[in-house]
Amino acid sequence: MEYTRLGNSGLKVSRIALGCMSFGDPSRGFSEWALDDDAAEPIFRQAVELGITFWDTANVYGYGSSEEIVGRAIEKYTRREDVVLATKAFFKMHDGPGGSGLSRKAILEQIDTSLTRLGTDYVDLYQIHRFDPHTPVEETMEALHDVVRSGKVRYIGGSSMWAWQFSKLQYTADLHGWTRFVSMQNQYSLMQREEEREMFGLLADEGVGSVPWSPLAKGRVARPWGTQTHRASTDPVGRRFFEAQDKPIADAVQQVAEARGVPMAQIALAWVLHNPVVTAPIVGPTKHLVDAAATLGIQLTDSEMHALEEPYTPRLPTGF
Repeated sequence: MEYTRLGNSGLKVSRIALGCMSFGDPSRGFSEWALDDDAAEPIFRQAVELGITFWDTANVYGYGSSEEIVGRAIEKYTRREDVVLATKAFFKMHDGPGGSGLSRKAILEQIDTSLTRLGTDYVDLYQIHRFDPHTPVEETMEALHDVVRSGKVRYIGGSSMWAWQFSKLQYTADLHGWTRFVSMQNQYSLMQREEEREMFGLLADEGVGSVPWSPLAKGRVARPWGTQTHRASTDPVGRRFFEAQDKPIADAVQQVAEARGVPMAQIALAWVLHNPVVTAPIVGPTKHLVDAAATLGIQLTDSEMHALEEPYTPRLPTGF
């Protein structure tokens, strides 16, 4: 495993992040494909063995149960000081005024409940899961600064928003001397490249690292087009984000992978990691963890990059 700093911060993270959205209690209704503690055990063990120390979850994943499983896994399979632990807040956890959004009340309430579920007294990276148009940015950024000052959070990051929104948040922090974002968790893959237009330029200028989610396009560039898995057939997110027009992209990944004799996932992740702003793509708890670790040794040629990028057509950003 390779390690690098997250943006211009001093936080050192593994070049591959373990995404924990698939961990949870299926009975809570978040997803029927959620993995409980027993099913998750070999994945956490593998992550530890591979040196993947950057673990990313959120309060809403499994409606709290993902954080609970991640917390138990840290205690059982590794040490808290060996993991860079990230979680998020924004989406609805309950109907009360602190149950969603990025108000001061919500941020202070949700960090405490996340810490309880994770079984720790701090998280390394606390991310706003989306931009909140209903709360003044000054209120959000001051509350985030306060949770850093309290010791409950070490660094803060954002996720999936327009570049102007992220710039406004960052400028507000600078204006008041509050804590700045060190990361942006945005959707980025061979099938969704719209962040290249404005967001990546902003991140490079601001010294902010990208932690892409869905770098394998919900598995669409990790297997031949049309191949189905249980999650692919039941996950509405993947069906909403990627359509038949993307088949040529998957075909190009397959052709490059077959020519090299490696899995498709390695080629797709190598392309994501080729972007200098990308710090660590988030890979879900699947068979692709080993592929992801092996990706770090792949350097794509100019002709391979052209073959992978040529089928892409402009589209609206998704996931905001």
